[in-house]
Amino acid sequence: QVQLIESGGGLVQTRGSLRLFCAASGRTFSNYLMGWFRQAPGKERQFVAAISWSGGSSVYGDSVKGRFTISRDNAKNTVYLQLSSLKPEDTAVYYCAAKYEPSRIFYYAYSSQMFDYWGQGTQVTVSS
Repeated sequence: QVQLIESGGGLVQTRGSLRLFCAASGRTFSNYLMGWFRQAPGKERQFVAAISWSGGSSVYGDSVKGRFTISRDNAKNTVYLQLSSLKPEDTAVYYCAAKYEPSRIFYYAYSSQMFDYWGQGTQVTVSS
């Protein structure tokens, strides 16, 4: 079992920045591929980014590519999402997710069904 707790969300103006945090506990963090998803009201959950166990590989959704950066610190059991050049359409609840992957394979396409554990989410609101 892995517990994930997100933080760092808030209200920010267009073109502003935020840094989201996801603290993990319960199992060997480096055995988990980590991801971020988001969900806006009335919309499906959308893939944002994923990062390999070492942090050496990452992939992003098309709508955030070039603006968001995912990273992780295995010593701190934490994954980060740096949000920059924010737009009103980035407004959503952002969820951290963990996929148990002891083989340490990294994929380049993700869906929410691939992940085993989820946090409660943190709200990001971008005002125009």
